[in-house]
Amino acid sequence: MPASRNQRVTLWEFFQSLGKTFMLPVALLSFCGIMLGIGSSLSSNDVITLLPALGHPLFQLVFIWMSKVGSFGFSYLPVMFAMAIPLGMARDNKGVAAFSGFVGFVVLNLGTNFYLTVKGILPTNDALILKANNIQNILGIQSIDTGILGAVIVGIIVYLLHERFHTIRLPDALAFFGGTRFVPIVTSVVLGLCGLVVPLIWPWFAAGITALGRLIHDAGVFGPMIFGTGERLLLPFGLQHILVAIIRFTEAGGTMDVCGREVSGALTIFQAQLSCPTTHGFSESATQFLSQGKMPAFLGGLPGAALAMYHCAKPENRHKIKGLLISGVVACVVGGTTEPIEFLFLFVAPALYLLHALLTGLGFTVMSLLGVTIGNTDGNIIDFVVFGILHGTATKWYLVPIVAAIWFAGYYVIFRFAITRFNIKTPGRESESLPQSAPVNTGSKSGYNVPVILSALGGADNIISLDNCITRLRLSVHDMSRVDDAVLKANRAIGVVHLNEHSLQVVIGPQVQSVKDELANLMRQESQSSASPTLAV
Repeated sequence: MPASRNQRVTLWEFFQSLGKTFMLPVALLSFCGIMLGIGSSLSSNDVITLLPALGHPLFQLVFIWMSKVGSFGFSYLPVMFAMAIPLGMARDNKGVAAFSGFVGFVVLNLGTNFYLTVKGILPTNDALILKANNIQNILGIQSIDTGILGAVIVGIIVYLLHERFHTIRLPDALAFFGGTRFVPIVTSVVLGLCGLVVPLIWPWFAAGITALGRLIHDAGVFGPMIFGTGERLLLPFGLQHILVAIIRFTEAGGTMDVCGREVSGALTIFQAQLSCPTTHGFSESATQFLSQGKMPAFLGGLPGAALAMYHCAKPENRHKIKGLLISGVVACVVGGTTEPIEFLFLFVAPALYLLHALLTGLGFTVMSLLGVTIGNTDGNIIDFVVFGILHGTATKWYLVPIVAAIWFAGYYVIFRFAITRFNIKTPGRESESLPQSAPVNTGSKSGYNVPVILSALGGADNIISLDNCITRLRLSVHDMSRVDDAVLKANRAIGVVHLNEHSLQVVIGPQVQSVKDELANLMRQESQSSASPTLAV
């Protein structure tokens, strides 16, 4: 629930909010990848030869349709980012912000097209000229391909314009154009001018990203490890999406010619190869930064850590934590969501989390050295089946269970030794009895006692802003001392992260969207109730 804020947004909060907005297009991209992966694999000659029944025309029409629908995410990814960023960051009138994001993205490319036309570079169909100037056809416009980075810049500019002008009041003669209507108007002017500047400054941006990609490439086998470890270390602060987007969608993740088109970014390359009928197999240089690197830790390591925590719990407490650990393992293995397990030991044993981050990075390097080529985003069992098994032995999927089993044993031994040797208070080892959750509101769709959670956050009047990412509530509060961590944890919060005197994150898990919606609705009801006038007698 957006709310007006009194204090300035810190740079830390800004980047957290920016990273959170990436989740909307990335979630769609993950789904599109699965559709594309299933469709392309089941329509391939190798699978049809193995399972002739799948060659039936009706089946093939379905699989080709899945491939076409799945290719949507790859084809329109930049414009999705340009819309998702202002949509996610705007506090009010989010629909206007998203609409303005689309306007800004199109107008930026029109401005660039105008500059290139005036300079005599366009119009042309000469492939050498187009490649030399990095010109692509973007939404039907010949323009410089600024990729995801350009879309992110558009999104940020539109967000700043929206926050500045969505409540503007114009003179009566121009009042029709005021308020929210003014946002796309000023966006078209500002981004149109920015489009004129793009051809002058973009080579510098491209050079910087290329240098970052060269640095990662020069790290050799340690490149994937640096990426995997860095992502885990940034996760507790909610900043991992920035690093991930740079590798997945920019030149830092590599550049490759696929089906006659130059594409950049590890995930973009992988999905381009998925949808290209003439490509056989996947690029190892791209997949080394994708799902396969997570699989040792996600499919083996963290379940091993969960088993160690269960065995190290006091016997009388094991039945109390069994459901918590099982749900965490299911979320990790099936959904690729690791926070429900990681936050069980992150705060009580940061050194163990650091070791976990290093072992996750090592998993990326091991998968790369073994030549495994399984892509997509999540590192879960779905990615393993769809992008590994269904694409045949060329992906070397059969090595994943072996490495995952080694990671399972390693995590189990390390965690059990550390927990018992240093008496780490993982779930079930607390001196006092485990806190009992308050009765769940049976009318709650989320299954959480939202009124109690709101009270533990200090009440509606203590909350300045409320939002969520994939697993956690992200809040700004007036008075942090009014937040009761113990009550939040007793009501099924996995963890509570205090970032500064006003910024707070509450780790909920996969149901966080429902919890956030119910909190926002409850806050709205309380606000309306307190604002209702009292009738005089």
